[in-house]
Amino acid sequence: MSSTRRRALHAAVELVGGEGIRALTHGRVDAAAGLPPGSTSNHFRTRAALLAGVIEWIATEERSDAGLPSISTRDDLVRGLARMIEVQSGPQALRTRARYALFIEADVETSRPLLDQRATFEAWIRGILRQLGGPPAEQQTRFVMAMAEGLLLHRMTVDPEAPVEAVIARAVDAALAP
Repeated sequence: MSSTRRRALHAAVELVGGEGIRALTHGRVDAAAGLPPGSTSNHFRTRAALLAGVIEWIATEERSDAGLPSISTRDDLVRGLARMIEVQSGPQALRTRARYALFIEADVETSRPLLDQRATFEAWIRGILRQLGGPPAEQQTRFVMAMAEGLLLHRMTVDPEAPVEAVIARAVDAALAP
């Protein structure tokens, strides 16, 4: 990927995460990235193409950052989920805000990279719950996912310092309960 394209996509994520979806224009991206006017439109001819490019970029960046940890115990799962939520609501908060805004704005096909990534994460959680608690725990995958998503949204919108580990521990314990 060219450095111009990379700079444009990075700037686009920061614009959407910091100012909302309406900030996503070719000219604003050029300015934020310190690129000559027209540079972003050379890579993304339309706003729809820019939107799709940003979504793909976020999915790619999140996959490269994720490094899904190896989980073999309940405590590993609690710590792993807590760390992910803390990173997504802390150092990667702008990217998380951009992901939320883009999920709302984009149609299903355009948001496919994010939906596929979420499905991969859900399968990862499902496998861990099955390993730790068998089929009854596996059936709690959506509960654990909803808790994690809700906790992340709460930290992003209401209380950025809300404790996460104790809440996650209660949800994991409920999912693993016989």
